[in-house]
Amino acid sequence: MPRVLPFLVVLLLLSGCQLLPSGTEGNNPADRILLSAQHCLSEYLEEQDRIHFGPCLKIISVNGEKPVVRQDGFIELPVATALHLQTTCVYRHADGTPIPATVSTAPFEIKTNTFPSGGQRWYLHAHRQARGVTGCEPTLARSIYPTYKTE
Repeated sequence: MPRVLPFLVVLLLLSGCQLLPSGTEGNNPADRILLSAQHCLSEYLEEQDRIHFGPCLKIISVNGEKPVVRQDGFIELPVATALHLQTTCVYRHADGTPIPATVSTAPFEIKTNTFPSGGQRWYLHAHRQARGVTGCEPTLARSIYPTYKTE
């Protein structure tokens, strides 16, 4: 038994090291932010005991170029840099499938003071809330949830 204990400790240490994120996972560079390449809003409706599927937004270009999307679904953007994003939005049926007739595009301007410091994840929503809205009005947020709940 005394010889087994050191072996188990070494085994646990080695397996723990394998679970650490790689250099690109979970490690947000200080000179960049991570912006969701696409994001869909949804809201739980307590009174109906169901999820309402809100609009989805996708970034289709950054300064006129197709964005490079990481494996985790985020785009790396430099801090303190003005950028022009082009987005597309689409609303969804009650089952979550897109409604092609509702596709629209909208620009979103990032100013030099929008992201003053890096290392954070941001989400660009199609709108401020998931229900009762029309059109594509990109809204920047730190949360995956809508800015406002629909009343």
